[in-house]
Amino acid sequence: MDYCVNLSEQYGGAVRLNGPYGDTVYVSDPRALHHIVVKDQHIFEELEDFIVSNKLVFGEGLISTIGEQHRRQRKLISPVFSTSNMRRVLSTVHDIADRLASTITAKLPTDGSHSEIDVLPWLSRCALDSICNGVLGYSSNSLSVAEDDAYAEAVRSVGFLIGKFCLLRPFVLIVTRYCSPYWARKVLDLVTAPWIPTKFMRDIREMRRIIETMDCVSRKVFAEKKATMEADDMLCRDGDSILSMMDIMLKANTMSFNVTRLTDAELLGQMNVMIFAGVDTTTSAIARCVYLLAQHPCIQARLRSEISDAMKSSRYQEDGDIPSAELPYDVLMGLPFLDGIVKETLRLYPSLPLMVRTATKATTLPLHFPVRSRSGEPTSTITIPKGTQVIISILAANRHQGMWGADANEWRPERWLSSPLAVPPDMDTPVGREDVTSTPRSTPVLGVKDGVHFPSVYSNMTTFLAGSRSCIGFKFAEMQMKQVLATLVLRLHFSLPTQRNAQGHVKEIQWKLKGFHIPVVKTPAGDGVTPQVPLNVRLVRNDDFA
Repeated sequence: MDYCVNLSEQYGGAVRLNGPYGDTVYVSDPRALHHIVVKDQHIFEELEDFIVSNKLVFGEGLISTIGEQHRRQRKLISPVFSTSNMRRVLSTVHDIADRLASTITAKLPTDGSHSEIDVLPWLSRCALDSICNGVLGYSSNSLSVAEDDAYAEAVRSVGFLIGKFCLLRPFVLIVTRYCSPYWARKVLDLVTAPWIPTKFMRDIREMRRIIETMDCVSRKVFAEKKATMEADDMLCRDGDSILSMMDIMLKANTMSFNVTRLTDAELLGQMNVMIFAGVDTTTSAIARCVYLLAQHPCIQARLRSEISDAMKSSRYQEDGDIPSAELPYDVLMGLPFLDGIVKETLRLYPSLPLMVRTATKATTLPLHFPVRSRSGEPTSTITIPKGTQVIISILAANRHQGMWGADANEWRPERWLSSPLAVPPDMDTPVGREDVTSTPRSTPVLGVKDGVHFPSVYSNMTTFLAGSRSCIGFKFAEMQMKQVLATLVLRLHFSLPTQRNAQGHVKEIQWKLKGFHIPVVKTPAGDGVTPQVPLNVRLVRNDDFA
């Protein structure tokens, strides 16, 4: 992670690198990023092997399509994640977050002392249940059972295996390009044959099993919901009833015109993509928040007090009840310090630190901050030959000291409390372009300098990108993070591990950047490989408030 940030700090917002696929340009300059993801996004497309691989794993979802098909899908799905729909599913997320807090509480000593708990698998189960129930309308109940069912286990494993197989994408592209579906399956049968004993081949076989499991359950859920739709049950429901995102999407699709309506294959693809995109990324973000709160007890206490104060005026909480952060949507989303903690964590530690595009034709990129050319002279424009791979450094952009200040690499949630309320217009924003700028008017202006800011749909940071390939579910992710954090902090206190092992070593958590941010325990107290976030957890006491 430090390398990714230092590269931009040392050489500027556009760095030309030499790699196995020729020149690659590493970009974190705000004006250049605006052209890549918004103004000239039709020139900078996803890599073909990325699209093909995603289609094989998830089907014809948003991350597997380009061009007109992608625009048609996004036009239908974008309204599904509206604020009004977030209000509908908040109670579902709250119930799951409350179940998470109760599950962890049951593992704690009743005398108020702490116990060391690896919170990562429980946060993962919570994220899975929230996505499955809130998005799919499928009850995974992974928090309520001792072991995951086959589908839950598959969803929690697919992201890790995809990361391991990134280098195989060019070979997958070759097979799909030059082989018919029949022969492509024959090749797959050959490489996944059980008589090949290597670990790599076992991983490929496991990946195939996971894909088949996800596909089987998705088809079953989809068939059930489609049958309900055809019986007109859902169309007759009260508009205020709680629906999953998939219910809302199916209803919108049924009411759309034939030319814009999505096929069954496309709807199945959206189901798979939403689950994959929401579980690992949200788990990582919430785990990072909890870890940071454990590192900063004063900030944890201040957050707990803010939530408690909000609950005192809530009609849902009565004296003697077990604390439950059941706040109305507008109250939850408007808590300023909770909002600052979530924003600051997503800024410093974006779940997807890097994205890659390829230039479909020769072009130039303007820069806001000049860089040094090969001749040694400063330049504000760089040439991009056709076929050049462009790395979008979300991580470096979110830590750009020229835009965020000298303390850009520090985690300071309070920075979001003192920023003025105004949002400048986007640079060269095309009128009517979908999702070019949807930053709320009340969002604090950070990451802005001389009227220039990063292309964004969320608080001027590039965490969720911008343009037609921005994260479509960021509102759901933000709501889920806030609800889970509010629920946990109100009932539980977190601190870093203190217990020494037989060799006298205390567990120290390290976050490795491998596609996602992966938390491990550093050696010698841990193996440095197994994902985990062990923390001391106890029940909240009166002196745990600010």
